[in-house]
Amino acid sequence: MKFSKKLAMAAVAALALVGTAACSNGGSNSSSSSSEKIPSKITKKTTVVFWNAMPGVQGSTLKQLTNEFEKKNPKINVKLENQGAYNDLQAKINSTLQSPNNLPTITQAYPGWLWNAAQNKMLVNMTPYINNKNVGWGSAKASGIRTELLDGAKIKGTQYGIPFNKSIETLTYNADMFKKYGIKKVPTTMDELKQVSETIYKKSNHKVVGAGFDSLSNYYTLGLKNEGVNFSDKVNFSGAASKKVINYYADGIKKGYFRVAGSEHYLSGPFANEKVAMFIGTSAGEGFVKQGVGNKFTYDVAPRPGKYTMQQGTDIYMFNHATADQKAAAFKYIKFLVSKSSQLKWANATGYIPVNESVVTSSEYKNNKSTKLPAKLEDSMKHLYSVPVSKNSNAAYQQLNSIMQNILSAAQKGQNVNSQINAGKQKFDAAWKQ
Repeated sequence: MKFSKKLAMAAVAALALVGTAACSNGGSNSSSSSSEKIPSKITKKTTVVFWNAMPGVQGSTLKQLTNEFEKKNPKINVKLENQGAYNDLQAKINSTLQSPNNLPTITQAYPGWLWNAAQNKMLVNMTPYINNKNVGWGSAKASGIRTELLDGAKIKGTQYGIPFNKSIETLTYNADMFKKYGIKKVPTTMDELKQVSETIYKKSNHKVVGAGFDSLSNYYTLGLKNEGVNFSDKVNFSGAASKKVINYYADGIKKGYFRVAGSEHYLSGPFANEKVAMFIGTSAGEGFVKQGVGNKFTYDVAPRPGKYTMQQGTDIYMFNHATADQKAAAFKYIKFLVSKSSQLKWANATGYIPVNESVVTSSEYKNNKSTKLPAKLEDSMKHLYSVPVSKNSNAAYQQLNSIMQNILSAAQKGQNVNSQINAGKQKFDAAWKQ
């Protein structure tokens, strides 16, 4: 899924340190092979094909960074091939997996898309490249990439991906409206979010809805995580913890102080039109909030209420059919994209969060006054969570949006939601078993 339509649309484990044994040669069915060493230098012209789904400013910024890399590495040519939106990219990968030699060298992807590819040994284990001092960093720690982001790019414990264009959920709120209705504290817990939402709804004579969540899949997943339940096929959708999460939102819908995006798809529009005081959505969408709000009122951003926040966005994965030179060249390119200088340019231009921790804490990033996020990002990333990657976890996660829509629609009509919860359980369980 994508956090933002306008952008065209896990568990923490220690990174295994292995030697610099190389990845497989082209056409091998093994993800690593001791018979092939990682080239220390690229001595002949080498082309890297990169499938991506970056539109607009994201695409132009990626092109600028790629040109910069090629100037520094004249033997390497990076061929950027945009596949459209994320769902188009996913479909292209899925169809091409049947003909592995037609796959690119590297691609943007969510790990859940590549579960079967990993099981079929079609992906390159990135760990030997990470630990190689010539094309990589020498260790995961030296990469500067936040551990939770690296862990989110693993499949069954293997580091197949390197984080690239990432975003998190944040709370965006109308600061002027908070003053108007006497709200002195920005909500930091779900209880406080409910209280503030009720207050604004009542004091505005029911003209302003307190809050809403852009992603219902994220709402449910993080709601469970905050209740101590990880997302997996063991989740009991009609169990006590699940119902607590569902009813929190459903009760707010019934009483009017919460809403969903509905036909407007994302709450940035209603927020800009002062129909909702706060919303929880992607950090990558702030540019559209800023554009929509204009000079009408002062907005601000804050960490998502609750302990955890969702980290999403894609990673970069490498396919095993590539030659040794292509793999080494591709990793040098990936290393460049996640470097401090590249990530500072990328984050400032696109609104994605920097995956390089040194950028997050840098004065160059924090002092960027064009958006509200940089100054708040460090506090917003204290407890990151991503959908654990397992068989059919991506399908079950995606199913949650329509399930929650049905439940909350029933709540809005004043109906008992239990029948919809039971129907949702059947769909949710079926998604895990497909």
